[in-house]
Amino acid sequence: MTTTFQNRVTLEKKNDIAYVTLNRADKYNGLDFAMMEGLVEAAKAVRKDKSLRVVIMQGEGKAFCAGLDFGTVMKQPLKLLKGFTKYGVKKTNLFQEVCWCWRELPIPVITVLHGYCYGGGMQIALAADFRISTPDCEMSIMEIKWGLIPDMTGSVTLRELVPMDVAKELTMTGRLFKGDEAKTLNLVTRVADDPLAEAEQLAEAIKTRSPDGISAAKSLFQQTWNVPEAQAFDTESKLQFKLLRGKNYRRALQAGQKKEAPQFSPRERDY
Repeated sequence: MTTTFQNRVTLEKKNDIAYVTLNRADKYNGLDFAMMEGLVEAAKAVRKDKSLRVVIMQGEGKAFCAGLDFGTVMKQPLKLLKGFTKYGVKKTNLFQEVCWCWRELPIPVITVLHGYCYGGGMQIALAADFRISTPDCEMSIMEIKWGLIPDMTGSVTLRELVPMDVAKELTMTGRLFKGDEAKTLNLVTRVADDPLAEAEQLAEAIKTRSPDGISAAKSLFQQTWNVPEAQAFDTESKLQFKLLRGKNYRRALQAGQKKEAPQFSPRERDY
């Protein structure tokens, strides 16, 4: 089953994997307001479906995403102003939510990078759990080209992956670099000639494990990566206690004792 959001993003569910595709190939999947809203809507749809185990995000055509479509976005000043506005208790505005909604999903997200991955596209990729790139995918923290800074959660996602001097150098120069170098910088997880096949292989490996265990593992590291030890240990214990009370833990335990492949039910909760 395939669903289209804002005529820009498609969501196809296949073998418990959500394939999310940026579908504006004629503009190298540049981010206009419809694309951004479509991505947020797609993430909400994924969250509601507890049968889904992994997200694979990709771009149609010759690029993953060439970044913000300034020519289109700047012609809509009222929408631009609203895009910077945070409503209620939300910690993100629209530009940030386009990236952060994937980080906050209770399942892993793998981005498949090819062609070009610039600016806002790079920040979407960085907010995913894993990035798999072709060796020649051209990348850039490109905002400085327009006299700007990365403001789509890059201040958080970059610091998770690279030292401060590397983040500053890439941000201040906006220089182009390719997938091979991105791997040496720790900005991508793997480099592969066929990154989609590599992503599907990783997704299949994840699917063999408890969906609750996977969800809790994502939550564990997101909650504890930069907190004091006492807080991290407390989070470990709370998440583990929830898992120990669940049916999928018992299924994994029983299957392990019998040396059989476990048969899991859909995720019981969001962790």
